Amino acid sequence: MFRLVVFLLALSACDPGVNSDVVRSGPQESSSSPHVVGATASDAGSAAASLERVVVLGTSLTAGHGLDDHSARFTNRIQAFVDSAGLSFSVVNAGVRGETSAGGVRRIGWLLREPVSVLILELGANDGLRGLSPDAMRDNLQAVIDSTVARHPNVRLILAGMQAPPNLGQDYVSRFQAVYVDLARENDAVLVPFLLGGVAGDPELNQADGIHPTAEGHRRVADTVWRYLRPVLEELMVARRAQP
Repeated sequence: MFRLVVFLLALSACDPGVNSDVVRSGPQESSSSPHVVGATASDAGSAAASLERVVVLGTSLTAGHGLDDHSARFTNRIQAFVDSAGLSFSVVNAGVRGETSAGGVRRIGWLLREPVSVLILELGANDGLRGLSPDAMRDNLQAVIDSTVARHPNVRLILAGMQAPPNLGQDYVSRFQAVYVDLARENDAVLVPFLLGGVAGDPELNQADGIHPTAEGHRRVADTVWRYLRPVLEELMVARRAQP
């Protein structure tokens, strides 16, 4: 069974804060487990627990940095798409401000304690903003993939490339972008060319920092992600129905 790796790698600020904000469709869980945002019915927690999980491992972009309403995050919007399409999946937001690829390696084990049907990686942008080694970033992202596949062999893992700041020089920018292209090829991944396509650089779609999308920007990011994610989820649903 082929593996579909979705690396959603988006630009986010190098915020030193550590703010893990894991969300799912459903009610609030205990403080030791992921935060849940969405339905408020008393039985929603057990219903969400029975759904296959789409985990978004990412940075402040995933966490929704700067948004007044967290329901505007692209992960929440994707959950709404999933529900409207009648697909039985729970979108888990595992965004942390300032997260680097090395931080993803440290966190992935915790996220893999429960089954993961699709892993969406939104990591690497902070490596680029800090001018960290593209080779080290490649190794870290590969380690996240390897850990995920070892724990959940049938996981569908998708890849969204990001662009390094041009002030770091053309050599760095080229090496940075090549990481995503190479990882996609080597891991049978689908490459999302640019997660922030149509959003980056548009002042109407970004907050005052010029980096983090506004609510409308998140809507467009969700549209981009959904184009690649929906076929994966539909295929999983078909495979599920075909099981004896």
